[in-house]
Amino acid sequence: MITFSGLALGAIYFLAASGLSLIYGLMDILNFAHGLFMTLGAYAGWEVASHFPSSFGAPALLVLAVIASILGGGAAAGLTEVLLIRPLYGRPVSQILVTIGLDLAVVGLLMGGFGSSALQIPVPLWLLEASHIGSINLPNANFLALAAGVIVLLVLEWFLRRTRYGITIRAGVENREMVSALGIDVGRAFTVVFVIGGAMAGLAGLLYSVVFSGDLITPSQGDSLLIFAFIVVVIGGLGSIRGSAVAAVVVGLVQDYTSFYIGGHPGWAEIGNLSVVLLLALVLEWRPRGLFGSVV
Repeated sequence: MITFSGLALGAIYFLAASGLSLIYGLMDILNFAHGLFMTLGAYAGWEVASHFPSSFGAPALLVLAVIASILGGGAAAGLTEVLLIRPLYGRPVSQILVTIGLDLAVVGLLMGGFGSSALQIPVPLWLLEASHIGSINLPNANFLALAAGVIVLLVLEWFLRRTRYGITIRAGVENREMVSALGIDVGRAFTVVFVIGGAMAGLAGLLYSVVFSGDLITPSQGDSLLIFAFIVVVIGGLGSIRGSAVAAVVVGLVQDYTSFYIGGHPGWAEIGNLSVVLLLALVLEWRPRGLFGSVV
């Protein structure tokens, strides 16, 4: 059961980290507003699930919430790239500062508009139950997280390696001038990358609330999740989607096992988080470029 929970947590971390890895690997941008996209995605899902009539049914409301979280995160990311990041290409320090400032400002606005108290997302009853497999009870919510992680990984791999647009994006990173000379709008392609990354972040924010936060969302939850997303990206290798997937699973398992076997002792409640930081230090000492280097 602990292994299953760790895998589900790893799936959420991958959803959170995949956008970061994609944006950095293809655009060389460290986006510190990524946590904001997770938060906005969760709030978009809450808005839909809470304000549509209950006659829709809880499963339909959950589907609508998932769609809203993807659209909300993607829209926020697209606007951020067009309005704030695009004028700052080639100025990495300015990009970092403006994304940090954006995150702080919008989180403050969310606290002012929704309050600092947690909001609850209505979910189907079956998500709160567990499935009996042999003598083990496995939470149904964990199945949802795992399914989302696997689907996103397969779709991203297919998009980047099998579609014309994905290949164009990768080519634009390698030689932007040459691709532009062929009449291809590389700027639009980079906006698409940002939108995809934000969409995955929005989904991660909603699913983390549903699976691991008791269906509750707060204005600062995206920033907390962002820390682990960065750790996953660094361990997996900056720019590597597959590396992020492997690292997310490892981080999720290490955190859950450590929390379960050691975190129950008095004074050791945060040992799970500490174990992840120690894992990061060990990987960087052994392999500074991460497990899978910097190849997407």
